[in-house]
Amino acid sequence: MRVLVAEDHAELADSVARVLHREGMAVDVALDGQAALDRTALTDYDVVVLDRDLPGVHGDDVCRALAAGPGRARVLMLTASGTIADRVEGLSLGADDYLTKPFAYAELVARIRALGRRAQPALPAILAHGDLRLDPAQRVVTRSGLRLALSPKELAVLEYLLAAGGRVVSAEELLERVWDAAADPFTTTVKATINRLRAKLGSPPVIETVPQSGYRI
Repeated sequence: MRVLVAEDHAELADSVARVLHREGMAVDVALDGQAALDRTALTDYDVVVLDRDLPGVHGDDVCRALAAGPGRARVLMLTASGTIADRVEGLSLGADDYLTKPFAYAELVARIRALGRRAQPALPAILAHGDLRLDPAQRVVTRSGLRLALSPKELAVLEYLLAAGGRVVSAEELLERVWDAAADPFTTTVKATINRLRAKLGSPPVIETVPQSGYRI
């Protein structure tokens, strides 16, 4: 899942990004409204975590622009005000959900995952292929009933490939959807992650390399 955190308090933005990274999400950060608009113009995010009181271009205007634009990103609006009137106003601007500061990171992650599911075509609760099963909500992968110890990034790659339903996914697409803007487009990190994932998944192999194209389940 690709997430943009638009928050002008750098310490909070970095803290949220670290939490989401640990959950296997690809996260970019924007510290003002114009930066948020610039990033969303270049990247197709699944979820935008949007502080309402951004400097420069106000968060309300960013929300309106995202709601009116062609992107599929769902907006989770953050605000220090928790009144019903403020929540109603935020939702009327086009936000898909609303969270009051201070918030628990567990709730933030749960809300982002829920919005991410709405940003994509409906998927089954459990992603499966043969004896391989992945529970996106619990972040658990099993094969032949045995739980596999995958890193957050390995789990995210496997989830994306399973969700593709047999479609060939290029290394470039994986880099964009599973990593973030800091990833080097010329890096071999996708290949290395695929190799580690294959080793952990065991035999028979489930990830196929399609020459000159990418990978598929």
